[in-house]
Amino acid sequence: MKTVLMVAEKPSLAQSIAKILSKGNCTSRKGLNGACSVLEYTGSFQGQTVRFKMTSVCGHVMSLDFIGGSYCVLDAIQPVMNKGSVREQSVYRAKFSSITDTDIWNAMNRLGEPNRNEALSVDARQELDLRIGCAFTRFQTKYFQGKYGNLDSSLISFGPCQTPTLGFCVERHDKIQSFKPETYWVIQAKVFKGKDSPLTLDWHRVRVFDREVGQMFVNLAKTSREAQVESVSKKEKAKQRPQALNTVEMLRVASSALGMGPQHTMQIAERLYTQGYISYPRTETTHYPENFDLKGALKQQINNCIWAEEVKALLSTGLNRPRKGTDAGDHPPITPMRAASEAELGSDGWRLYEYITRHFIATVSQDCMYLQTTIDFKIGTEAFSCSGKTLVSAGYTALMPWQGIPLEEAMPTCEHGDTYTVDEIKLVEKQTSPPDYLTEAELITLMEKHGIGTDASIPVHINNICQRNYVTVENGRKLKPTNLGIVLVHGYYKTDAELVLPTIRSAVEKQLNLIALGKANFQQVLQHTLDIFKRKFHYFVDSIPSMDELMEVSFSPIAATGKPLSRCGKCHRFMKYIQAKPSRLHCSHCDETYSLPQNGAIKLYKELRCPLDDFELVLWTSGARGKSYPLCPYCFSNPPFRDMKKGMGCNECTHPSCQHSLNSYGIGQCVECESGVLVLDPTSGPKWRMACNKCNVVVHFFEHAHRVQVAQESCDACDASLVAVDFNKTRTPLPAGETQHTGCVFCDPVFQNLVELKHATMRHPRGGGARRGGRGRGRGRRGNPKKPKDKMAALAAYFV
Repeated sequence: MKTVLMVAEKPSLAQSIAKILSKGNCTSRKGLNGACSVLEYTGSFQGQTVRFKMTSVCGHVMSLDFIGGSYCVLDAIQPVMNKGSVREQSVYRAKFSSITDTDIWNAMNRLGEPNRNEALSVDARQELDLRIGCAFTRFQTKYFQGKYGNLDSSLISFGPCQTPTLGFCVERHDKIQSFKPETYWVIQAKVFKGKDSPLTLDWHRVRVFDREVGQMFVNLAKTSREAQVESVSKKEKAKQRPQALNTVEMLRVASSALGMGPQHTMQIAERLYTQGYISYPRTETTHYPENFDLKGALKQQINNCIWAEEVKALLSTGLNRPRKGTDAGDHPPITPMRAASEAELGSDGWRLYEYITRHFIATVSQDCMYLQTTIDFKIGTEAFSCSGKTLVSAGYTALMPWQGIPLEEAMPTCEHGDTYTVDEIKLVEKQTSPPDYLTEAELITLMEKHGIGTDASIPVHINNICQRNYVTVENGRKLKPTNLGIVLVHGYYKTDAELVLPTIRSAVEKQLNLIALGKANFQQVLQHTLDIFKRKFHYFVDSIPSMDELMEVSFSPIAATGKPLSRCGKCHRFMKYIQAKPSRLHCSHCDETYSLPQNGAIKLYKELRCPLDDFELVLWTSGARGKSYPLCPYCFSNPPFRDMKKGMGCNECTHPSCQHSLNSYGIGQCVECESGVLVLDPTSGPKWRMACNKCNVVVHFFEHAHRVQVAQESCDACDASLVAVDFNKTRTPLPAGETQHTGCVFCDPVFQNLVELKHATMRHPRGGGARRGGRGRGRGRRGNPKKPKDKMAALAAYFV
């Protein structure tokens, strides 16, 4: 029996598809990577009975790193496939836009070939962003963080899309700052007839910028105490229903109306899609294909009490064909695929689903119809008018009331030649006002207009400039640039404006789209673009002093920042602890800066020194419920041994005799991550604990013990180091009132009820420390520790 391998883009999607195709009759097992399941069932494929194996990749590749080889499903599976005949096609691609039985089965019946050109286009975009971004980011981060102490950003990043995105925000900021208000004057006129309410009229000249001229027109109007009706016009107008929903419009509305950021919106939309509630949420298309089952999608909403009345009316009278939009050739517009409730989806999930559903129903509804009445008046020699709207038919605005015609006071009934009494005519002084800061919705519009990013990457770029502390999100989802963001953009304008303007990235995006269409060569586009930015990079490096001039005005030198903390091992003077991101130590005498672990607190560690370089040790802690460990500032950035990497503290140091190293405090192999070692935290008493030096596992033990020490001896069963515990007489939990005991925390039954496994509360995942192969406590005389023979039994017994 042949085997057909099917690969989905994420594990949850694989499970949903396999459930549909197997009709619920599939078995599941874990794959080799432990993250993705393999679902198996027997079915029919191209007229043959075959064994299906359904698995997935771990998720979307959102970015690249400098690794050997590409990440590509075809490259991964083709070497292990059994080759058929030369003419036999062995690799197919199923295209679908929703997780429904109909869509999945239709996709299986219309399998096509993978489009390598589209994959190459994505590869080119990611490789360009990686190479260009890393080069500029690494240079400017090292240059500026080595000079200034209050930048308050862990990374001074640059990106071909990220930087123009920031540029839009700073451009608006500059317009606000350079804005000079102008005074202007308008004529305000009020008229009435009989006992009717007064009408406020709009002046046809709108405004003047000279007060004397404005007063002249007021005097001309005041020559008459009556306003004569010159004309009355009534026109029935239509407010068009929306086009079908694409990603960009969804992001705009979610930000402006729902108060949800683009990144958060896409995460929710992805979840709604994989759960089968909506169609694929990444699409540029606003036009439904002719064969799209609009009626079927609408019928799914017939029992929802919120819009059931409108849905039933549409099904009864007939759907209005959606407006013609743009067919980008990717996926159909975002559409609700099945009914849902707030209880099923949660607060934010429901709000987004509700908007998507209302938008969909609105696209097949009638336009909103209203009557616009305009009355033109003449007072003296000056012309005025007033207008109002009266709703005729709500149409689609019954579903989208925020776009409805506002209720207005009815316009008076009058005709040509009627006269009204002038109640008031006066000259009113006003001032022009500056524009406001860009909202996320406005920024998304600008990015789409200038071709910066794709529907999938736009949320990522906006999120990046927020994460880098280049902009802050203010009330109303307005994006206000920080001092750092402003200085960076002004610096780019000063050195090379094309680094921040959208023009060059827009041109690159056009070339990438040509690769996807097979009209441009992947290597030629890639190399040509890299050559352009290589020259720009060298020019930027040479011109950095001009950018630095702006930095000097806005930020403090690193030597003038921070507070004294620990002594330098070279000059033995105090180094300053700079708490602003990225936190670090700086020796002003040696003019050296030393990295520290991030997202935690740093304090001096008992004035103890590293035996290798004489630097005073510091203690990093993530809080009372987290983990802590000492580190040498010099060794942290300059690993002293070959088996160490940058970012390792004393709890990973392999020094054979140092009293602070892994060899002195390491106890045994981590019970969860396999590659880590549980290390005693000597500062944790009286609530003693040991913590993994790789993952966030924390083991609490021997509470209220007077002393806990790691013994020289090791356990015969598991090779973990023994632990010597000394309790006070009044609080000892040991049997028979004993105060001292030495044993293995994994195997000794005396310690059975004194050990508790927890996970550390981390402010953020700790950066810097790289993983290395699992080794035991070591001591130079033992190899890797042995695992307990029945490790699961040991865990059940000890780590409840």
